[in-house]
Amino acid sequence: MNELPQTRDRREPPRIAFTLVELLVVIAIIGMLVSLLLPAVNRARAAARRTHCQNNLRQIGIGLQSHHAAQGSFPMGGIEWRPIESSKNRQLAWSAFLLPYIEEQALFDSLDLTTAFDSLENAAGAAKTLSVYICPSSLRGERLVEGRGPCDYGGIYGERITSPNNPPKGTMLYDIQISTAHIQDGISNTLIVAEDSRFDDGQWINGRNIFDQAFAINLAPDWENDIRSEHSGGAFATRADGSVSFLDESLALNVLAALCTRAGHEVVSQ
Repeated sequence: MNELPQTRDRREPPRIAFTLVELLVVIAIIGMLVSLLLPAVNRARAAARRTHCQNNLRQIGIGLQSHHAAQGSFPMGGIEWRPIESSKNRQLAWSAFLLPYIEEQALFDSLDLTTAFDSLENAAGAAKTLSVYICPSSLRGERLVEGRGPCDYGGIYGERITSPNNPPKGTMLYDIQISTAHIQDGISNTLIVAEDSRFDDGQWINGRNIFDQAFAINLAPDWENDIRSEHSGGAFATRADGSVSFLDESLALNVLAALCTRAGHEVVSQ
């Protein structure tokens, strides 16, 4: 007797899938979560960059203190300023002379500081980028400036907010070394190095990275060399005692001017 063929259940198993409406709802929820998380991520990144920059200036401050301990003074802001129409002067920067005190002795030894910052003898060494001289928030980043390593920090040459900076009133001067004995306003009340990450020509070997403050923080025009940063609300600076502080954009101009002088005999509350 022939067996009857078994009947097959032709019903398809139910599909497990999103409907279009459900998919759109999920996408909307994900988008909302991303929009909520992104500002927090950006704030965390900005905070990390600020900490990195602060640590750079702290390391520079320690180097300056070590230089003073070893040589009895801070490094000169620069040597042999070069007028625009001249190409003879060396125009070497404080940041080049600080190299042995920020763990860059080998780089320092590779330079010929009897020649100019832009000499052929210094080309290879000057092309090295040093993270300690680069603010992570800088728009320029590690891009070389005319073939030389950038520097987002400058020595304080003085101020011209309240009066002309002549003679220069700061702690980083040309061809003159300043010691703590010269800082009559107190080393905790006197700036020595500060940020200027917007200075297009900043180079760690080039002595142009000093400035006399003329504007409120972060408000100088592009062509100036002044205390400026890409941090929200202000900029970091190192004082002559090695401490690092954040200078708020709202800092009164007379207080800022006082911080940029070594012997102005002003009363500073910042």
